[in-house]
Amino acid sequence: MDSPQFTTEPSSNDAAERDIPVSGAPGLRSSASGSGRAPLMCDMYDVIIAGCGPTGAMLAAELRLHDVRVLVLEKETGPASFRIVGLHMRSIELMAMRGLLDRVLEHGRKRPAGGIFAGIAKPAPKDLDSAHPYLLGIPHPVIVRLLEEHAVQLGAQVRRGGAVAGLEQDDGGVTVELAGGELLRSRYLVGCDGGRSAVRKLLGVGFPGEPSRNETLMGEMEVGAPREEIAAKVAEIGETNKRFWLRPLGEGTYTVVVPAAGIGDRAEPPTLEDFRRELRTIAGTDFGVHSPRRLSRFGDATRLAERYRAGRVLLAGDAAHIHPPTGGQGLNLGVQDAFNLGWKLAAHIRGWAPDTLLDTYQAERRPVAADVLDNTRAQMELHSTEPGPQAVRRLLTELMDFDEVNRFLIEKIAATSIRYDFGEGPGLLGRRLPDIDLGHGRLYDLLHRGRGLLLDRTERLTAGGWSDRVDHLADPAAALDVPCVLLRPDGHVAWIGDDQDDLDDHLSRWFGEPAN
Repeated sequence: MDSPQFTTEPSSNDAAERDIPVSGAPGLRSSASGSGRAPLMCDMYDVIIAGCGPTGAMLAAELRLHDVRVLVLEKETGPASFRIVGLHMRSIELMAMRGLLDRVLEHGRKRPAGGIFAGIAKPAPKDLDSAHPYLLGIPHPVIVRLLEEHAVQLGAQVRRGGAVAGLEQDDGGVTVELAGGELLRSRYLVGCDGGRSAVRKLLGVGFPGEPSRNETLMGEMEVGAPREEIAAKVAEIGETNKRFWLRPLGEGTYTVVVPAAGIGDRAEPPTLEDFRRELRTIAGTDFGVHSPRRLSRFGDATRLAERYRAGRVLLAGDAAHIHPPTGGQGLNLGVQDAFNLGWKLAAHIRGWAPDTLLDTYQAERRPVAADVLDNTRAQMELHSTEPGPQAVRRLLTELMDFDEVNRFLIEKIAATSIRYDFGEGPGLLGRRLPDIDLGHGRLYDLLHRGRGLLLDRTERLTAGGWSDRVDHLADPAAALDVPCVLLRPDGHVAWIGDDQDDLDDHLSRWFGEPAN
């Protein structure tokens, strides 16, 4: 059999704007058009990203794959707060698609993919549709560092201690005012600055939803009680209270999670005495906790931004949606926002995007976030110790013995079942393509550059005038049950078929007009 033929061309690298006048002056807040004041001159970025958490860092890297000039502003000067977060299957696939997975795996710990939904302990089915059927636990500061390093290696600039205090947009771009009064200018601004997003508030975008009704304390501290006593008490209480646990970190130190009696001030961390009091209330003992390393609190507020874009300013990650941490979906949802937005915004800046491409970011990602909010609401109800929710929990536990039910919930949490609405077509259309076997190697190894891919089993098609942004692999041995697929840079299937004219129509839909 002949070897697969892989064709790729360099991306176009048109010069972007650099130095342009700034409309506005100190004291900016937010407006949809310029103020008419005397213009200032400043260095021009293509995109300024507010926030260098996982969402902001991933977005910066995705933009840099397309030679977009990026500045990331992070208001904090120190490292991210320590906690263990989980990468679900789809996020792990994204790491593989950009060549990051090996370095991420070095710092993580694989855990079973089952038993995540509402903490109901059911093993995952053995044939999950992913080359990475596991959850990867990794410290939050580590994944932030790895993604930031990736972005910087690609050429992104990261500036710490830069808090956004004002913004003003006009037909040419966005002027960003920092807390110290400095003005910066970019063609676009993306708020990845968390649930209390300054960018969202300055835009005046509504953030409807429910405030916190329950609060949970989480910290790391040393524990004086014997390990056996702790394990027995956690097992006993955990039968009905899924928001209570102590997990050993080593050398007598534990992660302690305990429900709080009321709602405290989120701006103020809890005290060790707060932990002792709530532990005594729930467990009848404070386990001799002492010498805390980190103390924090989180609530179950659930909110979704009314829109993800206002002119030249966009929102992603927690700036666009917040929800309880049950199921561990928040970081994953934000990283996947960035993966969806990055290539579209880059295409718009590089000048080849179809007119409506950037609007598909909200059209595709906001319904996904709404679904996550709903499933976390459902999980929080199942965490209740009241008789009604406990009865529903017992019933769902029985239903999850059916593989179809268990698989449905795992794929929902892991985001591998998402299907974007690309119109009528086969079931694979709009879904992500797993990391399938090719004649030589695997699919995701061809996606590191963040370009589209025509995977052609017929060996008759061509990317033609789109070859500066779409690679072509002619491979009859590809493990597909359809003739050909067109993949977007985010790995979702944009077209299925074997007709060149039909393919050209879909290339135009997603990748603009062909190059001359």
